[in-house]
Amino acid sequence: MKKLFANLLLVLATLAICGAIGEVVVRIAFKQQTVLFPRYHTDYRYGDYTLRGIRPKSEFWHTSADGTWRFVTNDRGLRDTRNFAYDKPPGVLRVLSLGDSHTQGYEVRQDATFSAVLERYLDAHSVKAQVLNAGVSGFSTAEELAYLVSEGYKYKPDVVVVGFYANDFDDNLKAGLFALDDKGRVVEKSHSHLPGVKIQNVIYAIPGVRWLSENSYFYSIAFNGVWAFFKARLESSAKFEKSVASASDSSKYETDLTVALLERMGRFCAERNVRLVVVDIPSMPGAHRFESSIPDRMRERLAAANITMLDSRTLLGEYDGAAEFHVPHGHNHISELTHALIGVRLGEMIVPRAHAQQAKLGR
Repeated sequence: MKKLFANLLLVLATLAICGAIGEVVVRIAFKQQTVLFPRYHTDYRYGDYTLRGIRPKSEFWHTSADGTWRFVTNDRGLRDTRNFAYDKPPGVLRVLSLGDSHTQGYEVRQDATFSAVLERYLDAHSVKAQVLNAGVSGFSTAEELAYLVSEGYKYKPDVVVVGFYANDFDDNLKAGLFALDDKGRVVEKSHSHLPGVKIQNVIYAIPGVRWLSENSYFYSIAFNGVWAFFKARLESSAKFEKSVASASDSSKYETDLTVALLERMGRFCAERNVRLVVVDIPSMPGAHRFESSIPDRMRERLAAANITMLDSRTLLGEYDGAAEFHVPHGHNHISELTHALIGVRLGEMIVPRAHAQQAKLGR
């Protein structure tokens, strides 16, 4: 028994030394390129759907060469210090923000997300409001639709904001929740999408792993390498299934599916007298440059469906080549400047109708 215990200690000591050496090497050679962005996902059951989301009642930190950012989630995993009841307070305009890590606010402060900016703008313009940030890193339009129809609508939003980013085309395929039939109609394919959640539920229950995820660059490289491998496998599988089901080219099918999902979301909102706004989250082709995430064909179809869009070309065009639209290192998420511009523009779009509604009610 003593020999077994001694061998175990030797193994643990060896692993600790190797880990320490690895940490030193990574910090010297790769610190500028490496990020400490733990996802902290877990599974949520929303009616018929089982989807990933941020762990509830959590506080954690992200770190990269550009800075350190604090995240706090409420009792339902929304990025907010406040808990929200499903029932909306009297006289309050409620906005529900859906999207991926850009909407969640990777690489920006909690009070600098466009959701937070929008709420302050509305308050400053005499509109009592609550803006709920339901962004989840990695979310696709498909997951956002599933969340809206099974959970988000319960908050009784007056406005739903959907942040759309260029990788959503691929992510909608990988999610596998919806597909198009032979007539181009959206059909349900699955009710569950939990990439990486099972392993996270296991590893974050191990003492010390959470600390490593927020502080160890060596651990980050190892974990993100495994994550990228399985993500690539999932993407490859999704595209293979699509190619078998349709002879059309990938980009056309992806666009058609994405538009159909947003159209379905638009109909769901219209039936409940909820305004839908799609935000064109710009991608980063180079430093101080931006590119729209929405192709012209998709733009035309959204307009035909009477879906309001916040166009990044109109919002950011005059600053192209001069402003910092994205964080320069890390994962190049949209910057606090871009968040601020989006939040203010959304406010400008919402305030007139809100004031008209207030006048109608005599407030």
